[in-house]
Amino acid sequence: MGLRFLGAIGLAAVLLAAPVPAQRFVAQDSPAARDVEAAFTSANNLEFAEGLAHARHAVGSDPASSRAHRSLATVIWMQHSFERGAITVDHALGGIHVPPARLIGSDEADEFRGALADAIRLAERSVKQNGADVSARFDAGSAYGLQALYMASLEDGYTGTFRYARRAFETQRDVLERDPGFAAAGLIAGTYRYMIASQTPVVRFFAFFAGFEGGKEKAIALLEDASHDPLTRAEAKTALIQIYSRESRFNEALRLTRELGIELPRNRLVQYEEGSAAIRAGRSDEAELALSRGIAAFDSDARPKIPGERALWFYKRGLARTNLGRIAEAAADLRSALDSHPLGWTEGRIHVVMGRLADLAGNRTEALAEYARAKALCKASPDARCRDDAGLGLRQPFAR
Repeated sequence: MGLRFLGAIGLAAVLLAAPVPAQRFVAQDSPAARDVEAAFTSANNLEFAEGLAHARHAVGSDPASSRAHRSLATVIWMQHSFERGAITVDHALGGIHVPPARLIGSDEADEFRGALADAIRLAERSVKQNGADVSARFDAGSAYGLQALYMASLEDGYTGTFRYARRAFETQRDVLERDPGFAAAGLIAGTYRYMIASQTPVVRFFAFFAGFEGGKEKAIALLEDASHDPLTRAEAKTALIQIYSRESRFNEALRLTRELGIELPRNRLVQYEEGSAAIRAGRSDEAELALSRGIAAFDSDARPKIPGERALWFYKRGLARTNLGRIAEAAADLRSALDSHPLGWTEGRIHVVMGRLADLAGNRTEALAEYARAKALCKASPDARCRDDAGLGLRQPFAR
């Protein structure tokens, strides 16, 4: 099938890292249901300790619930992904490589694998007992999706990734065929459809015979439906922000980041994505305001940060200020970014913008040196978007 396709499946799984159960679970208004909802609310707001406490309590309240076990496994994985830092739209659009990684710590790894195995076992048992129960099928498909994500993180996990990804897609597609109103199932089905549609013709051909289906319009429609479900809206909107950005639908991506900012007020990274989306939409004045608010929130937030996060904030605001022609302020932001121990790909992007500042100042020699340094850093990351920007700067001076 090819590593490119399997890599796309891994990215799709990342988008599905936090699927919240469908409305049928919450309608029961059980203690476990309330704990699952609270677990994802906390985790989506970067409060992972609280999220884990709620998820563990859900498992204790209802140990026979696949969804409770899946919530525990998912929150563990969300925290792991946060600590790795590969969670921004920049990573997706730039194709930035993050090495495969296993869960850190034996206790954490054992708890994750145990919870996920129980989620799959209990969901499959429910489907076997009542094949007409679409809710049980949804549970199984969601658990398979999380298993695909886990397999994609392993050095030798490509075969397992493909197997579980296909099972996740087929199961959620079956849910939608049986109950078209089950919008939550569109989170997995829509994400995989989009990923397949984005591959080369040859890969799409083999994917079709392997059981997958593509179609960007259908994929986006499914995700938009899921984004209106109270319990999947955050995850579906996160997926749509990436997809709209890939499709150059920048204003729509910006709109969704602002909606998420209201829904997840304690997640400062949503503010970062709002600023980034505003820059892509050509609205750097709005981006500068959003990023300034985000930097203030970052400085006052004692919670853990993603690797290189401070540098990201100042790089992005420096980019917005460069676009606005606020040269001195932009240069100060970029110096702060370089002083904040940026990751390699961020450092490359910083030097791209520094090259632009040199061009605006009429210093082409300095600009060429900055672009050359940026290109080397971007190539090493690798960061395709940054490499292209550096290459353009080497060919022609930047003009605002």
